[in-house]
Amino acid sequence: MMRFEGGTENKQPILVDTHAHICDHAFDQDRQEVINRAQEAGVAAIVMVGETLEDARRNLELAGQYPVLKPAAGLYPEFADMEEAERLSGFIRQHAARFYAIGEVGLDFWLAQEEEAREVQRLVFRKFIELAEGLDLPLNVHSRSAGRQAVALLLEQGAKRVQMHAFDGRYSAALPAVEAGFFFSVPPSLVRSRQKQKLVGLLPLSCLLVESDSPVLGPDVGQRNEPANVVIAVKAIAEIKDIAVDAVLAAVRENTRRLYGDL
Repeated sequence: MMRFEGGTENKQPILVDTHAHICDHAFDQDRQEVINRAQEAGVAAIVMVGETLEDARRNLELAGQYPVLKPAAGLYPEFADMEEAERLSGFIRQHAARFYAIGEVGLDFWLAQEEEAREVQRLVFRKFIELAEGLDLPLNVHSRSAGRQAVALLLEQGAKRVQMHAFDGRYSAALPAVEAGFFFSVPPSLVRSRQKQKLVGLLPLSCLLVESDSPVLGPDVGQRNEPANVVIAVKAIAEIKDIAVDAVLAAVRENTRRLYGDL
């Protein structure tokens, strides 16, 4: 595993993994060891996103066991359904004081090919944007094959505290979000994605966060990803932008604090 230069692994944890699926069954056998490796690598907190109501419940349970985990709740676009969105929204409101973000929520036009299905996704997304604004929680946004449309809808709804997770669009699609003060989280798969490398090269450092999206989007295809690998994303950002790793660390820390506060 990569370590920061100068023995940072022995210092105070300094990074936040802003998007990970730690409730995933891929971690059922060694979740404690995964968390230990993350902390040893310098990860101070992990924003634990959800895709369903079941995930939301599980995230609260896990957060009670592991203080490093910061629970979020959302309805993944694949499961977009207004009745389910109502149930999950009610659960989030009931436990609002315990959640750190609404997510992951958003649009996925790779999954939804028909306009009718896309419109359901839009309706559900609007509902969670309104919920996040009402609770003053950040939005952790999925936008596969729908980056431009997701950004437009967020701006139309007046969303303010927004994280675009693993954005797969062009810089031209990202630019209105940058201008609105949204953040873009970068996964370890940056090392093998030309699209993400190009995007990171153009995005200002002031809007970048890091994420793992564990157990997927790791540096190696087909291998389980985990939160410790966010350090790989940090190093890759530094290389792409030709700046010091410490400069990326400082920027990412400050950007995370601006969106999430002190985790």
